[in-house]
Amino acid sequence: MTQAELLAALAPPRLPADLARIGWREGLALVSLGLLAAVILFALLAPMLARRPSRRARIRATRGLPVPDRLLAIARILGHLPATLRPAAYGAAPPPGDRQIERLALRSRRPR
Repeated sequence: MTQAELLAALAPPRLPADLARIGWREGLALVSLGLLAAVILFALLAPMLARRPSRRARIRATRGLPVPDRLLAIARILGHLPATLRPAAYGAAPPPGDRQIERLALRSRRPR
């Protein structure tokens, strides 16, 4: 059976030919649905695309906390507690001032 015979054996389409073409109303509906999908996708992705505050801003936001709580918050932000702040965290040394804590925390590098 050839391709022409196979196509001739198929049943005729049941929809009118006007439905196969896209008019301006259908096009407008498709564009509207696309925009709606884009808005929904943006709303879902917006929290992941937002800029995180810098490490410096997060460390400065700990000002006003008591020193042990502040050192714990800094350790959570950095992922470690700088070696120079460990004695103060465990009470073996007097707590440093706010500016000194920030300076030591910002200069610290992750231990290898």
